[in-house]
Amino acid sequence: MDLLPFETDDPAGLPPPPADFGARRVKINPHHWYPLAWSREVKPGKVFATHFAGEPIVLVRPKQGAVFALENRCAHRQVPLDGGVVNGCAVRCGYHGWTYDSSGKCVDVPYIGKSKLPNGVRAYPCREEQGMIFVFPGDPEKSSIFPDVGVTGAGFRTRRLGHEIKCHYSFMHENLMDMNHQFLHRKQMGQIRPRYLGRRRGEDWLEVQYTFARTGGKQPLGEAALFGGKRSADVNNKDVMTIRTEYPYQTLRIIPAYGETPVMDLWIVYVPLDAEQKTVRTFGRLSIARPKTLLGRLGLDAAWPILIVFTERIFREDRDIVEAEQAAHDAQGGNRNQEVFPVIHELTELLVRCGVKT
Repeated sequence: MDLLPFETDDPAGLPPPPADFGARRVKINPHHWYPLAWSREVKPGKVFATHFAGEPIVLVRPKQGAVFALENRCAHRQVPLDGGVVNGCAVRCGYHGWTYDSSGKCVDVPYIGKSKLPNGVRAYPCREEQGMIFVFPGDPEKSSIFPDVGVTGAGFRTRRLGHEIKCHYSFMHENLMDMNHQFLHRKQMGQIRPRYLGRRRGEDWLEVQYTFARTGGKQPLGEAALFGGKRSADVNNKDVMTIRTEYPYQTLRIIPAYGETPVMDLWIVYVPLDAEQKTVRTFGRLSIARPKTLLGRLGLDAAWPILIVFTERIFREDRDIVEAEQAAHDAQGGNRNQEVFPVIHELTELLVRCGVKT
């Protein structure tokens, strides 16, 4: 396949950029759509409490009608609305029965009537897509652009990825973008050597491409399930992995050497839960291309449990290592990293530029 016009500087030949852009002190930009729950978590006629960067938000799903999102505080005594009940297309506080509709307007206070109703609570733009409930926590006037959440359709089989991880979101972006960490996964993947092909960048995005060669060990069953069979161990393997941070989302796509259709497509975002933004919840969709033959499709379905176990082990190793990075950062009182890969310096600069400095 023809590669995009990437910059192909040899990382070892470039002078090291500044050591620290201060990414760990930058808050995520609220003027984007973020998933705050899986659709299955918010049952009809029920509420679901969650957070975005320390702000309490309640998701409300009427038995009939679209899910909506409100500030999770009653305007009366500031108690959480998730302790209340869904009443038609509104939510009634469990303390005194104050009731709010999907716009956040107070529509009923049982003991004073409806003629002198007080102010309501904040409502957030809310949208349900691809099994996720998205909320726009920033300025609603900036909510017109909704993200592309990865490939869909009958040509792919998709699994959801969701984990709570105790680290700043920047560690997650760096971990996925830098495939030089494959040594971490040696027990799952065997001996893999990544080859950096190049990168390109824009105002709010950065892409990097790699190929991989197996230098030792057997191909794991999970990888065989992913690629639909045994892959060549040739050092000149032309399968291309493209990783893209398009703030604040991240994607990973593998295009096999034998075609143009991705064999794997990952879309993922890291949503800060706490005010310090040191705990994130991941929401991801991992889509695997279905083989064209009936036998191949049956093989993918049979191997799906193996693929789930394989990917969960990989993600567990990534989770543990980024949590260790966060712990080291906190123990040392700041960033002491000696980063030598220019891609990560450019990624860090992007996250700082697009984020909110404090």
